[in-house]
Amino acid sequence: MKNISLLGSTGSIGNQSLDVCRMHGYKVRCLTANSRVDIIENQVREFKPDMVCMMSEKSASELKTRIADTNTKVVSGMDGLIECAVYDKADTVLNSVVGMVGLCPTLEAIKAKKTIALANKETLVAGGHLVTNLARENGVSILPVDSEHSAIFQSMQGMPSKKAVKKIILTASGGPFFGKKLSELENVTAQDALKHPNWDMGAKITIDSATMMNKGLEFIEAKWLFDMPNEDIEIVVHRESVVHSAIVYQDNSMIAQLGVPDMRIPIQYALTYPEREPSPVKELSLTDYGKLTFFEPDYDTFKCIDVCRNAIELGGLHPAAANGANEESVKLFLNGKIKFTDIAYLNNEAMKNAPDKKDFTLDDVLEADRQAREFVIEAVK
Repeated sequence: MKNISLLGSTGSIGNQSLDVCRMHGYKVRCLTANSRVDIIENQVREFKPDMVCMMSEKSASELKTRIADTNTKVVSGMDGLIECAVYDKADTVLNSVVGMVGLCPTLEAIKAKKTIALANKETLVAGGHLVTNLARENGVSILPVDSEHSAIFQSMQGMPSKKAVKKIILTASGGPFFGKKLSELENVTAQDALKHPNWDMGAKITIDSATMMNKGLEFIEAKWLFDMPNEDIEIVVHRESVVHSAIVYQDNSMIAQLGVPDMRIPIQYALTYPEREPSPVKELSLTDYGKLTFFEPDYDTFKCIDVCRNAIELGGLHPAAANGANEESVKLFLNGKIKFTDIAYLNNEAMKNAPDKKDFTLDDVLEADRQAREFVIEAVK
């Protein structure tokens, strides 16, 4: 039986992860959330975890009162999140929290030799070689949960050797503003940007899809997950979100993973790997779609892609700064403080302002993140 510690259980990925656990009878040992007490109370009562963490102290206190009739221990804050990540009765940590908060618990879970099912982009974007080197030293597998990286990982199964891969193709939906020019996006609202054509995701990730910052972050993540040169990672806009990503072999054969746009496929594969099990997801019908389309990204309009590509070219702390700036910029946009088109500008300026330090520590990453956020706030003031 799998024993799961699920970090970020009340979000979109968290809820779909529980669908998979429910179907296969996996034991959920730990659950964590930020502040959504109503949702996590229901999860506690259904899955009966040993421990639950709320990042908000107030929410933790309320939850403790609500579930006083259960045997579930309630902890809080970053210390509590890490306690769930290293819990001795869990063998797999599924990290689906959003943002930089996911980095420290991932590192601690690796040290505790847990298998990592990773849905938190920021862990690899900001942590880079800190994460991959630590995983290598501890013999820990990092199994991707993002649909694109899972597709690449699945396509690589059975490859003769790493050198057989010529390049990676990351597919992107293009978000709600596909086909628009920069001038047309000047006055779009948060409500406009939250209308994703294919995926049901949280607000932050949906805005990242609208700016295509998510594809830039995934570009960086792919580099670390698959150890590929930047020039061998290609981005292609695929509106239907059926081809989740692909690889090209040296003989120019292309292997892709296809499926309906449902995150439960990559979530389940990370939990069942290397086995294939029945899934709660419906079967893909190619004839229902009829045709699949592919386009080159519009880099002039969606400038966030190049912010990330330039950040990983510069290396060091620049990706951490780009990520931290983006988290702050998206928050400001959702609160109506800046325009949609300001996001890429602020991310780029903060990224360029990052310290040029190639050999960095966790403290350096956290400081670069803090400085980037502060840069954005001061620029807006």
